[in-house]
This record gives sequence, structure tokens and C-alpha cells, in this order.
Amino acid sequence: MSIYEYRPMMIFFIVLAAAFGAVMGSFLNCAAWRITHGESFIKGRSHCPACGHTLGALELIPVFSWLFQKGRCKACGSVIPARYPLTELVFAGVTAACLLRFDLTILCLRNYVFLCCLFVLFLTDMDDMIIPDGCHIAAIAAWILAEPFLFTGWGSTALSVGAAFLFGGGLLAVSLVMDRVLGRDSLGGGDIKLFFVVGLYLGMIGTLFTMMLACILGLVIHRIISGKEKKEFPFGPAIAVSTCIMLLFGDPVINWYSSLL
Repeated sequence: MSIYEYRPMMIFFIVLAAAFGAVMGSFLNCAAWRITHGESFIKGRSHCPACGHTLGALELIPVFSWLFQKGRCKACGSVIPARYPLTELVFAGVTAACLLRFDLTILCLRNYVFLCCLFVLFLTDMDDMIIPDGCHIAAIAAWILAEPFLFTGWGSTALSVGAAFLFGGGLLAVSLVMDRVLGRDSLGGGDIKLFFVVGLYLGMIGTLFTMMLACILGLVIHRIISGKEKKEFPFGPAIAVSTCIMLLFGDPVINWYSSLL
């Protein structure tokens, strides 16, 4: 079954995907907040971070609840950051884009799990410079489980695994050398593990472009966050955004860059 077979059906599935993505964005934002605050995101009902008020069903509608409540908690009146509706809207778009790019396939499901992991680690790294190992484990598990259904030959699988070890291991080696030269940590272990996972999903060329794009975005993020100060900044968000771009729009990006040469 393909969403492209019938235009009204395609529109229906896109709207459904966006609605589902908004709900997932709300959940992933909640999960990221709980991870950075030492809470379990598996159990326990959603609550106001300021007063602990347990949220009811009408307070959990993505985007609309925030708008209806004018960005404030019903119980204590504290301001609810705009981050909540923004993350919901962004992931609604990501979900719709994933469906449009990969159709109703196992590949779509596998890559969507990866995008969820990227979204969580983007938020946790921005908040507390933490990239949870659980994100790496979930993404690797999704890749392994989907591989028998997507199998295109041992050569393709070997290239993906090779890219994972090449970029993950290569960055580890470079990081160890730079740590010794600089006398401090140069690259977080979570970033290195993340590039290992990116290698599995994007292969050699895709991961190389992701690395180049991440370096550019990393400089931009550092400039915004740190200004002219030389202090640590999270690199995970730049990697996550770059990976998302290459996963969803990699072919046009690579073709555009090749045309410049």
C-alpha cells in the first residue's frame, strides 16, 4: 500500500501523520525533560513542572491546550514555555516529512524511531549537555530489527556497519589525541556514539555530509549560545539536525553539492 496511489488518501495520511507527530512531540519533550530531571518517563502522569499539578485530558491537547490556557498553568498560573507548542509543531512536520519521504514502509517505521531518538537527544543535550545511551540503544535496535526486512545484500549491510565503525572509531581516536593535546575533553562520548549510529543509517557518503553540515551548524549554535566566550557547548543538537536533514533530504543535498563541483 502506498499513500501516493490516491491523492485524497495521501492528504488524509499526511494530516493523520502530522496529528500523530504533534502527540509524539509532546511525549518526547516530556521524556527529555524527565530524563534531565532524573524522573522516569515510562510511568507517572504528566504534571506542571512548577507546582506538580497533574494535567487533565483537556490540558494535554498538543498546541491547542497551550493556546487556550494562554501559555499558563491552570492551577498555579505559572508561565508554560513556548518550547512546548514549538516542539509539538516541529515534530508534527518531521513526522509528515518522514511519511512523504519513505511512504508506508518498514523503512519509514525504522527511520521514524531514529528521528524520535534524535529529537530526544537534541532536547536533552541542549538542556543539560546529556545524550542518553538509551537513544543510541533504541536506534541501533530499530536498525537491527528492520535489517532482515530491508536486506539488499551483504555488501550493503557491510558498508553500513563499516561506516559506523569508521566514523565512530575514527572520531574516538581523534578525540583521544585532542584530549591529550588540549589537556581537556574535546568531544563528548555521546557525540562519538551518535556518529556510530549515524553511520549505520546513512552509510559512508551520507555520514560524511552529516559531519560537514554538523560542523557548520555547531559553529552557528556556539556563536548563538556562547557569543565570543570560549566555553563548552552541546554538539549533539547540530549532529541531530544535520542527520535529520540528510535522512529526509539527503539525495537532493548531495546532488546539489556535487553540481557545485
